[in-house]
Amino acid sequence: MSDLILIQTAPGHSIQDLGRSGLRNMGLSRGGAADPLALHEAAALLGHRAPVAALEMAGMGGTFAVTAPTRIALTGAPMRAKIGTRDIQWNASHTLHPGEHLIIGAVTAGTYGYLTAAGGFATPEVLNSRSTHRTAGLIFDLQDGMRLPLLPDPNADASPMGLRPDNRFEGGDIRFIAGPQTDLFGIETLTRFQATAFTRSATANRQGVRLDADTAPFRADMPDGFLSDFILEGDLQMTGDGRPYVLLCECQTIGGYPRIGTVIDADLPRIAQAPMGASLRFRMITLDQADDIAARYAKDIAALSRRATPLIRDPATIPDLLSYQLISGMITGHEPEEQI
Repeated sequence: MSDLILIQTAPGHSIQDLGRSGLRNMGLSRGGAADPLALHEAAALLGHRAPVAALEMAGMGGTFAVTAPTRIALTGAPMRAKIGTRDIQWNASHTLHPGEHLIIGAVTAGTYGYLTAAGGFATPEVLNSRSTHRTAGLIFDLQDGMRLPLLPDPNADASPMGLRPDNRFEGGDIRFIAGPQTDLFGIETLTRFQATAFTRSATANRQGVRLDADTAPFRADMPDGFLSDFILEGDLQMTGDGRPYVLLCECQTIGGYPRIGTVIDADLPRIAQAPMGASLRFRMITLDQADDIAARYAKDIAALSRRATPLIRDPATIPDLLSYQLISGMITGHEPEEQI
């Protein structure tokens, strides 16, 4: 067993897994990782069958150590990272040894980076999840000097692996589907919404992201007696001043603002990871198109483990190089030709 020692943490750090599904009727949204894809990537790098709880780092990393040799994976928003003085690759797995410090700096793109230890954290479970959900009061506070127990590594001898990162950390095009209130906005408003280049506002957290644009408000034709309704992660909600928000993993479960549509699951990581000021544009697709995208997205996640490839290490960075078998199969050059 090993512990991850939190030598230095930051306010945006929390333990997150895939969250709590099926509890919306109790007023509890999914929560979990803002970018669930990053947890699937970590699982592929570490050889896990399914994602485990990870340390989510919003904007800034920290300094960490371990009490026993531990494999780690670094995924999500790229951050500068070192083990001691040696730069290490992001979107890859590495082995951290006792006495070494893993130093993670600020994001270089995106918003949320993830540190996953092989086996996952053995922190308390509440409602079948280890995730912190601050808006629901399910909080596991992290402090400098804390030791987080780790579950056993199922593949302790596995080689370091890497994954080619995708491009979800700079904003971009976002697809959404119509919902029960889309028709309240009218064709002109819906067309203008899709033609508008939004920027990701500084007003953003795990509950949602505000979209800013130099344009008239997007107002709905609200009927008399409009009631609060169930809302979902991904909903494009218009506040009273006609400004759009995309709801994220810790959103409320009921709301009274109208929604112009809902972002598809495959594009939610791009919303969550968009850095402040990133450009975002929205395009409505049909339900059939959304179903096709969802099926491809599920296949892509399932294929992540096949896409992971061994890291090529620089011999100068291997501290125990002499312990490796480097000459097996070599010849002298004097062997008879028939033996070569």
